[in-house]
Amino acid sequence: MLATYLAEVVPHMPTRVNVAYRVGSLKRWWAGKKASEVNARTCRAYAATKTQSAALQDLKTLRSALKHWDREHARLPVTPIVWTPPPGEARDRWLTRSELARLLWAARRTQHLRRFILLAYYTGSRPGVILRMTWAQIDLASGVMSRKRPGDVTSAKKRQPRVRLGRRILAHLRRWRRLDPEPVKVVCHYMGRAVTDPHSAWDGAITRAGLDGVTRHTLRHSRATHLMQARVNIWEAAGALGMTVKTLETVYGHHHPDWQATVADV
Repeated sequence: MLATYLAEVVPHMPTRVNVAYRVGSLKRWWAGKKASEVNARTCRAYAATKTQSAALQDLKTLRSALKHWDREHARLPVTPIVWTPPPGEARDRWLTRSELARLLWAARRTQHLRRFILLAYYTGSRPGVILRMTWAQIDLASGVMSRKRPGDVTSAKKRQPRVRLGRRILAHLRRWRRLDPEPVKVVCHYMGRAVTDPHSAWDGAITRAGLDGVTRHTLRHSRATHLMQARVNIWEAAGALGMTVKTLETVYGHHHPDWQATVADV
């Protein structure tokens, strides 16, 4: 059922890279088990092998795979109960500019990871968007990047607006484009080979940089935090990050220097 979901549904998802990774984790643990063995007890056992947030996302994927099989292939005699852990608290971990510099230095010999870090930070895009990025999505002349690939179906919950590129990342992109052989299918690549998911390279760089509690998504958190700290107009910041003004204000608003400044001394 997981293999069928991976083959039939995942390739058409905007977050296909991350979902495929979750399916791989699920397949390793649930191998040899039947749908009838999916219950609260076995789900809790699986969750015990993961962090709370990872278990939540993995088990949601398992639920979707079971529903897809039941709907498209064969009705299950009993609908399995997929227990999921409660959502954890929102992470407030973000990188200072000196920490970001340490991370880039730690990735200096891993150029595909260095590209990933720079592009993810300067565009504030989600990791999956950067990993599947193609040169066709980047207009170096106008300085605009499209987060959506042709044919992608945008999730209602994941906005993917275009983003204007600043002079720093544009300089990097123009240099990378000159260095890249033809044809290059993706921006994040190594020696002409597409990099599907640089987990090992990322973990190594984080260790060398001596950073704790940092995930690839932290780059997006850091960009949003720095924009708020710089007093960037919230409407422009939300548009560049591809999130709603409400989300930016709720999650990152407290980083703005003027946050509650008027009422604090009343």
